[in-house]
Amino acid sequence: MKLKLAPALLLAAFLPTTALAAGSSFQTYGPHIGFSSGPSQLVLGGQLQMGDVAPSIDFVPSVDLGLGDGLTIVSLNGDFHYRFTISGATWQPYAGGGVAIHFVSWDNAGPGGDSSDTQAGGTAVFGADVPTKSGNRFFVEGKIGLGDSPDFKAIAGWHFGRK
Repeated sequence: MKLKLAPALLLAAFLPTTALAAGSSFQTYGPHIGFSSGPSQLVLGGQLQMGDVAPSIDFVPSVDLGLGDGLTIVSLNGDFHYRFTISGATWQPYAGGGVAIHFVSWDNAGPGGDSSDTQAGGTAVFGADVPTKSGNRFFVEGKIGLGDSPDFKAIAGWHFGRK
């Protein structure tokens, strides 16, 4: 399994470099945690938020590790979020979509040991973020899977950095 996850981990290591090279008006980063259904898993990960790749549109690459339901899934996601502006509000809703590559592995009870597969899919995204007292941002997000993606993911996390 370790060799099969190497391409995903290598790509994830280069995501921060890509974010800094993009030269967007803001970059934030942070961890997230949540769950998925279809398969039922605990989801841990991290994301970058590169703002204003177009007016009110952010590029948000992320990596997720899903554990449970007899599977281990490493997902590389490339989402775009459209930020809605609400006059006088400190919180900010967003919606969007993206693509994902999933590296799936599982244990076989019989001969052959571990098995793995690579799948591609998409997501429809909706969420909101709100500033914290420390100046960072807390967010909650839902992702509806399209194609070979988990049916649904609910995550919460933090964005640190400059905005």
